[in-house]
Amino acid sequence: MNAMETYGQETNHIAPAPLFRDPITDGVADPTLIYNREEKAWWMLYTQRRANTDAADVAYCYGTPIAVASTSDEGKTWVYRGTLDLEFKNGKNTFWAPDVVYYEGRYHMYVAYIEGVRNHWGGQARMAHYVSTNLWDWEFLDFPALTSEKVIDASLFKDSTGLWRMWYKDEANPEGNMLMAESSDLKTWKTNQQPIFPGKGQEGPKVFEYKGYYWLLTDEWAGMRIYRSKDLQRWEKQGRILDTKGKRPDDTPSGAHGDVIVVNDKAYIFYFTHPGREEHRKADNNAIGVLPYEMRRSSAQVAELKFENETLTAIRDEPFDFVLSAPAY
Repeated sequence: MNAMETYGQETNHIAPAPLFRDPITDGVADPTLIYNREEKAWWMLYTQRRANTDAADVAYCYGTPIAVASTSDEGKTWVYRGTLDLEFKNGKNTFWAPDVVYYEGRYHMYVAYIEGVRNHWGGQARMAHYVSTNLWDWEFLDFPALTSEKVIDASLFKDSTGLWRMWYKDEANPEGNMLMAESSDLKTWKTNQQPIFPGKGQEGPKVFEYKGYYWLLTDEWAGMRIYRSKDLQRWEKQGRILDTKGKRPDDTPSGAHGDVIVVNDKAYIFYFTHPGREEHRKADNNAIGVLPYEMRRSSAQVAELKFENETLTAIRDEPFDFVLSAPAY
């Protein structure tokens, strides 16, 4: 029996593939997970791309709210819950790539905000900070002062001393677009214009701790690059994961911008794919400047991360034990 046949069976601990397709727009992107303490369920927040909208060029990537899917059975089934009301200005605006953490009795969300809706790539992306006590009702606080006002893709991590760090993409930095800021209270941030490593060929950072190391994953638009560190300051560049075509339903071509959850000494990487494309960035508009639906749609997937030979590998095509247990506090 091959892996594909196994995925089609009723097996309690095999990850569904795809993990989730948005039933409203069919456009899941940039998933991030947070445990809802009130519901005692995992929530997946994601950029709800308007994949079922025929409009010019990349308009489907703008005017996007942040949507929610949840699971109450440890990841076996997911249900669409709706979108979050994050608007604080008149009109229809754009929200991308949230990251959410729990701190001192409140959830904190950092999400990229762009005014309005565009047909083509552009606009000034700013990092917006929201707080909530229940993950549904969000209060806009401010735009944190970071290295520029063209920043996206926050990834937050609190170290053993209680210091918060935020990694993000600064599209205005001339030397490299991956930067890091520090805060003791999630309100004021100490920034550094020096990128954590040179180069501008990545986005979507994700930082986590696993097997005695800190790890930083970045989306290179052809899989995810792995960096390893002992101190959250100096990063050792390693190989890539999710950089080849997968064999599961909707798990092609490569894996893009996602999140990592570590539970019960297992690490799971959540990501999205463009199943209709041969390559992640290979998508051409038709004669009237519209990208076809099959090229627009995107799905959420999950793979297991394995610690092997002092680095990480991703178990994607073979069945793996997937149990998204409640976190240990």
